[in-house]
Order: sequence, then structure tokens, then C-alpha cells
Amino acid sequence: MTQDRLELDEPSKVVLRESRGLLRSKERRAQGRFLVEGRQAVREALRRAGSVRRLFVRWDSARENLDLIGAARETNVPVFGVSEQNLATMSDTVSPQGVIAVADAVDVTLAQALGAAPRLVVVCDQIRDPGNAGTVIRCADAFGADAVLMSTDSVDIHNPKVVRASVGSIFHLPIVVGVDLAAGLDACRGAGLQVWATDGEAEATLLDLGEALARPTAWVMGNEAWGLPLEHRQLADRAVAVPLYGHAESLNLATAAAICLYTSASSQRATGH
Repeated sequence: MTQDRLELDEPSKVVLRESRGLLRSKERRAQGRFLVEGRQAVREALRRAGSVRRLFVRWDSARENLDLIGAARETNVPVFGVSEQNLATMSDTVSPQGVIAVADAVDVTLAQALGAAPRLVVVCDQIRDPGNAGTVIRCADAFGADAVLMSTDSVDIHNPKVVRASVGSIFHLPIVVGVDLAAGLDACRGAGLQVWATDGEAEATLLDLGEALARPTAWVMGNEAWGLPLEHRQLADRAVAVPLYGHAESLNLATAAAICLYTSASSQRATGH
């Protein structure tokens, strides 16, 4: 690779076909792989040893991505130069960013996620919007959560929109998918976590929790449209509301998750837990 000439391999038709197929959930499950688009997300994927299987770079943006090409080559990841048209067939965005990786699925088992004395976990119950799911994963990463659990009927975390919204955080912490909520919360308790459900109608708010905020906690976040069904709230040890002082009736899922995770993380660190 020199300043005058950048040599990249051309992908075969088979490689292109397999990679395009990862836009479909059925193919993602069959191959155990998914697409990662954008410089930040690809950079984080490459930093996770053994995760990336292929890197595609659009020819006209290759020089803007020399660092990613170099990082891929250092770990023996095949790098392919592709046309704008071919790259577009691997993206569900209107204007692809010019670099896409194929990575191995990142989900782990419940035992793996909760096996190291977790202090802070977020449990997503039937979250369907990929943007919200990705943002919750990003918030969990930002505030030092130990794991994210995704219940059955939640969005596929390997959906390209989830991956983009996580901005690389999907590679930073354990994520469990297809979790039965009751079994998952029992596992959280078994790992020493108290289980709190977010509920805008709850009598207790974050301001009422006091020293309990510093204890190991699993936060259960409900669906964007209907929140947590009563039978799911009853699986938690306590229901908690985020206090609101203005005229808005509620917060969106990702914002509520950010506030709850930040409050718990701050309390744990302030008390040395």
C-alpha cells in the first residue's frame, strides 16, 4: 500500500452474494454473521479480536480509510475494494458511508453475561424499534453496565439499524438475546442483582431510592409503545418512575434508560461499590 497506488482485492460473486444476504435476518442466523457499517463501528469491530471476517471499502473512499485497511491487514482480515453500486447492495441506507465489515455474531449466553459478579445490567423487554435498541446498548456501554439482556420478541440486535445506532458499543459488552423474561430475572437475582422495573405510573421515583441505588441492579425497560405489561412489572422487585417536572407526559425508552443507568452508575461509584 503506497501513496501512489492502493491495491485491494476484488471480491468474488460468492463473497458478494453471501455478504448481501446478511441484510436478511434469516441469512444472519444461518451464517452467524452480520454487517457493520460506518467508520466508528468498523473500527470498534476490528478492535475486537477475531470478530471481523471481511472488510469492504468503496474505491473512491479507500484513502479516507487507510487506517481501517491497515488494521484489517494487521489481523489478516481480507480487504476488498468495491464499486459504489456493489457497496450499496450491502447497505440499507440511502448514502452508505463507504466502508462495511462482515463480523461474527456478538451475542453470548446468559451464564456468560452474568458470570462475573455484575453490578449493573439492563434488561430490554419486547423492544421492537432498532434505533431504540441500539441507543440503549450505547447507553449501557457509556455508563459502564456489565451486560444487556434482550427478551424474546425483541428486535434482532444484528439488524443493521441496531448496529448503526449502537455506534460500535455492540462490540464492548456482553449481550444476550432471546431471553425468557422470568428466567432472565431469576438469573439476575441469582447473580446478586436487585431487579427494578421502569414504570411512569409507579409511586416511587429515582429520588426515593436513596442508598438502594448503590446496590447491584438490573433495570427492566419495556416496549416503546405500551411499556411493561402488568404481569411483567410484577416479576420485578420494585417499580420505579423517572421524576418529570415539565409538561411532557413521558420520556422515550432510550432517554429513560440513560437516566436510570446513569443514576445507578453514579451512585455505585460515589459509594465505592
